[in-house]
Amino acid sequence: VQLQASGGGLVQAGGSLRLSCAASGRTFSSYNIGWFRQAPGKEREFVAGIIWTGINTYYAESVKGRFTISRDNAKNTVYLHMESLKPEDTAVYYCAAARHIATMEKSDYDYWGQGTQVTVSS
Repeated sequence: VQLQASGGGLVQAGGSLRLSCAASGRTFSSYNIGWFRQAPGKEREFVAGIIWTGINTYYAESVKGRFTISRDNAKNTVYLHMESLKPEDTAVYYCAAARHIATMEKSDYDYWGQGTQVTVSS
């Protein structure tokens, strides 16, 4: 599975953005997908995840109620809709795929996209 994240940009605090993670490969629909982010000087951290059916989602506490993850398996795409953005959301955002587990642990993910920059100005 190859992943490509897009949709990042510069937005003011309180604004919104939608990130997309486009995947290639016929088995995309069998993968659980996670979004992670990495700010300068910090560890890469889990943001949101969605299991392969799209029925179950899970979020980091810091983004609950503001971010929504969804997927369209027909389009091989996972989305991360981000609202009420804060300066502390500034980071490079990555999507990743995990075949057999729904997890917040980055070491459990098998494939990673290249990342898209999100910058939130105050």
